[in-house]
Amino acid sequence: MRILHILDHSIPLHSGYTFRTRAILEQQRALGFETYHITSAKHKGPAAWVEDVEGFRFFRSPPSASWYARLPVFNQFAIVDSLAKRLGEVIEDVRPNILHAHSPALNGLAALRVAQWYSLPLVYECRAFWEDAAVDHGTSREGGLRYRGTHFLETYVFKKAQAITTICEGLRQDIIGRGIPAGKITVIPNAVDIQRFQIAGEPDAALRGELGWVGKTVLGFIGSFYAYEGLPLLLEAMPRLLAQRPDLRLLLVGGGPQEEYLRGKATELNLGDKVVFLGRVPHDKVQKYYDQVDIFVYPRRSMRLTELVTPLKPLEAMAQGRLVVASDVGGHKELIEDRKTGWLFKAGAVDSLERTLLELLDRPGCWPDIKRAGREFVETERNWQASVKRYLPIYQKLAGERCP
Repeated sequence: MRILHILDHSIPLHSGYTFRTRAILEQQRALGFETYHITSAKHKGPAAWVEDVEGFRFFRSPPSASWYARLPVFNQFAIVDSLAKRLGEVIEDVRPNILHAHSPALNGLAALRVAQWYSLPLVYECRAFWEDAAVDHGTSREGGLRYRGTHFLETYVFKKAQAITTICEGLRQDIIGRGIPAGKITVIPNAVDIQRFQIAGEPDAALRGELGWVGKTVLGFIGSFYAYEGLPLLLEAMPRLLAQRPDLRLLLVGGGPQEEYLRGKATELNLGDKVVFLGRVPHDKVQKYYDQVDIFVYPRRSMRLTELVTPLKPLEAMAQGRLVVASDVGGHKELIEDRKTGWLFKAGAVDSLERTLLELLDRPGCWPDIKRAGREFVETERNWQASVKRYLPIYQKLAGERCP
């Protein structure tokens, strides 16, 4: 069976979106599917029609040459037109059995148009509500015209697609609330490749010494510095924590829109060398910094985006047998069972974060059990092989409907 995946962007770019895509493609090929892949004009890379990356061939879409491609709002529909045209060319070449479009809705709109031309079934995968992310990034206002327009377009795609997949129960419930039949929606949860994440060993002693952290307990966050991640709360908790545990240090690895603000806040709080900002590091170097962290902290703020969407980073930490402390937003509660696979605190409450961390720090005897339970959860329920198998009945049903 030939599946044509329709994507916003892809590897070699690095993002949670591209890593999920790569994992899906790897496992689908392991299951015997032929996968083909096309990206919209939003993918930024070499000006080539076709690009081979890590054993996968990606068909690229050129920017639209239409006059309206330069106009706000209309430029989004130029992306749809460009992608639909390129899709038609690729379909003629690879002759897929099923189209599988992934967020955002622009991809779904292009896929719907072409699916009708070629009488192909369409699976639409919702990975997040992009209008909610735009609110956090400051490029849209909740309830505003752009927000409502994006919401409407995605609901339209939900109604027209033959099947819907999404990454978590929070998103599934929201889609059902739009009047979509529950039986049409399948959760394909975020997961990790368990073979790529072994139980972490001892931190590199030379690096520990270089950082000045010999004999210290290290809290850490590795990821993108977006406002919804709630990192200012973690910085606010540090002076309180240091007053009782002067051996604590905080490692922040990554970058993003809030990096400058966070650095300024650390200075304002007089945290000095108690907090280290490493910036972005090459993907193949990240592991050595994971190994330096004793407790990973994910203080996400409570908002629609975080209540509905499950993140990937806590799973990666749990896969390595690391301790995880996270806010009690809906996305985290789908991943973490409080005081069994990790510890939860009240979102947005610095007092709750402080109490939770101090209690965990005071109970080192329970750490091995929590680490073991977190790893077992990932091994049994959140590995990519188990997750991607959930596509099988969807594809088989759609192919069967077309080929009795």
